[in-house]
Amino acid sequence: MRKTILFVLTLVVCLTFHWGSSAARAAAPDVKLSGARKVTVAYLDKVASFDVPSASWNVVDSEKYSNLPNFNPQANSWTKGRVLRGVNACECAVFDALDPESVVVKLASGETLTRGRDYEFDNSAGALGRLENGKLDAASEVFVSYRCVESRIDSIILNGNGELELVLGESRTLSPEPPTLKDGEKRLANVFTTGRGDALTEDSIFPIDTVFENDRALDAQAFVAHVGEFRVRAKTPQAPSVSNIGAAKRFLPKTWKKLVGGAEVRILAWGDSVTACGYLPDDQRWQIKFARGLQEMFPKAKITIMTEAWGGRSSDSYRNEPPGSAKNYKEKVLDLKPDLIISEFVNDAYMDEKMVAQKYGEMKADFDAIGAEWIILGPHYVRPDWMGLTAQRDIDEDPRPLVKGLRAFAQAQNVPLADTPELYGKLWRAGIPYLTLMTNNINHPNDFGMELFSAALLRLFQE
Repeated sequence: MRKTILFVLTLVVCLTFHWGSSAARAAAPDVKLSGARKVTVAYLDKVASFDVPSASWNVVDSEKYSNLPNFNPQANSWTKGRVLRGVNACECAVFDALDPESVVVKLASGETLTRGRDYEFDNSAGALGRLENGKLDAASEVFVSYRCVESRIDSIILNGNGELELVLGESRTLSPEPPTLKDGEKRLANVFTTGRGDALTEDSIFPIDTVFENDRALDAQAFVAHVGEFRVRAKTPQAPSVSNIGAAKRFLPKTWKKLVGGAEVRILAWGDSVTACGYLPDDQRWQIKFARGLQEMFPKAKITIMTEAWGGRSSDSYRNEPPGSAKNYKEKVLDLKPDLIISEFVNDAYMDEKMVAQKYGEMKADFDAIGAEWIILGPHYVRPDWMGLTAQRDIDEDPRPLVKGLRAFAQAQNVPLADTPELYGKLWRAGIPYLTLMTNNINHPNDFGMELFSAALLRLFQE
């Protein structure tokens, strides 16, 4: 599979200078809401309406918990107690999936306990805990019954017989995926059903841009190639030179020379929880994917990947740690003296453009002093309300001041920028609600999301 990376990245280059695919020339579908849960599609000479089923419910009966922690009303919603398994997300919860009125907690004897006296839980996160002076202690076994709503991504397609058809996706509480299509089928739009609302909205409809409509399933490498095609067709302004294909050869001369010459190249992946990535298998981490792809590009090089990461923290967190700390910046980052540092800090999102110029400027001076070159790995999209977004479509431009600041800094300082935000901003055009890529329903990308990081980095090394 990794051998496809060179082909795909080469394809991106070609698409940057030539656009003329039949898919891109095809007419776009006209998709509109025509009822509370009805969607009407007009495509070429065909018109059809579809009734989209409501969300389904996962009904859980007598789920066993050996014990419950104390309920902590002061904690974050998902850490107030133990998140019920049916609404559990990796290290978090699927917010608002639980039906609070459905929760019933019983002892092993069958006795029903009382909310507010024996136990309490967070309505949105489903984090359950025991209360002091209630009937539960640290060793009490309980059985919990409840129901939670599932999400689904359905696809409106042109089938092999040339007819419009609605294909239902698999219902899941977390991270639903579009249905995989058969040969000869073309995906025209996706419909995202989520939450307990009875009606669809315009934000539920994801008309698929023509450059993505022939994709049969989620494929990060194909998606990146199509983003290049979309950019050319839409006459999007050329990306800054530091984000272009081939930027590494120009802006990372020492690293490039070692890669081409077959020397040892020591690369430090430095970041937060997305870089630590303890929630995915090791081979799904972005730095491992990137190292594999880079090794295929430069088979003679001796590539060593090191990781230094701190979940929930920013680049400032490292720089403010005192000497001797387990996360001291000088000892854990600078003293490693890597050839190349790749920094990923979605937790730097509190920074505005002025702060980026100052703080990242200080880091560049530190890296220059140890002879290390640098790539900034741009942050992925996170929970919409954390970004000031109200929907997961019409989001091509990242609104965060951090991203604007990183782009300006990278261009001014000749630091290569792997522009992951551009890729995430185009997911909706492929019919993918980006939050469905988050394993924790907030900001921890899944395998597909990690592929996007890797692809954004590898394109910098493609000649």
